[in-house]
Amino acid sequence: SRPYALKVIYGNHEESVRRQIRREIEILRDVDHPNVVKCHEMYDHNGEIQVLLEFMDGGSLEGILISHEANLSDLARQVLSGLNYLHRRHIVHRDIKPSNLLINSKKVVKIADFGVSRILDQTMDPCNSSVGTIAYMSPERINTDLNHGLYDGYAGDIWSLGVSILEFYLGRFPFAVGRQGDWASLMCAICMSQPPEAPPTASNEFRHFISCCLQRDPARRWSAAQLLQHPFILRGQPHQVAQNLHQLL
Repeated sequence: SRPYALKVIYGNHEESVRRQIRREIEILRDVDHPNVVKCHEMYDHNGEIQVLLEFMDGGSLEGILISHEANLSDLARQVLSGLNYLHRRHIVHRDIKPSNLLINSKKVVKIADFGVSRILDQTMDPCNSSVGTIAYMSPERINTDLNHGLYDGYAGDIWSLGVSILEFYLGRFPFAVGRQGDWASLMCAICMSQPPEAPPTASNEFRHFISCCLQRDPARRWSAAQLLQHPFILRGQPHQVAQNLHQLL
């Protein structure tokens, strides 16, 4: 036998919402990519929605420093590969962040919570979003007055990816305000200040890659498919993983 992970969605949802959740999960069961955590089954048990998922024995990459660019390039390539697959299937993640990037004993990095986050975002009050999640949201998602009130979920995922990759490189949340700051401080930092940049000590390729992700104008952000062809990604060798990732396992 092999271990699985169980994701439980609590809450007294109306029946129409429960049907929507079940429909969404049925779609997500068809998702199959080596860089996306597999959704195996769904159960509706005693008022709880339980989702049976692939188990990632290395845990999440939250709090990991990856300052070696070759290793960071490979990690970014794996995440982009999974993200590009989801986007081609018209699935928006909505919650890309280090804690939703998992690694297994084979040193494969996979995107997690790609479906559950989207379902909750559609069926629950957005005001209930956690500050930790808001920290990785794009400016136009936080402030709907930006971009004429239009929100491109695919471009929003790219912003979140850029913030996450830069955080791995720096070893800290890349905005001046802390990731656990209050909502108002985070909103001001993300929506009103200039997007964070990779430091001058980084390579030109990495600096440009981050810039392509963290454009304030969502129309100027590169797509996942375009970023997979970026020089920073193409220079990485497959399945290189930093020594500090090995220490997770």
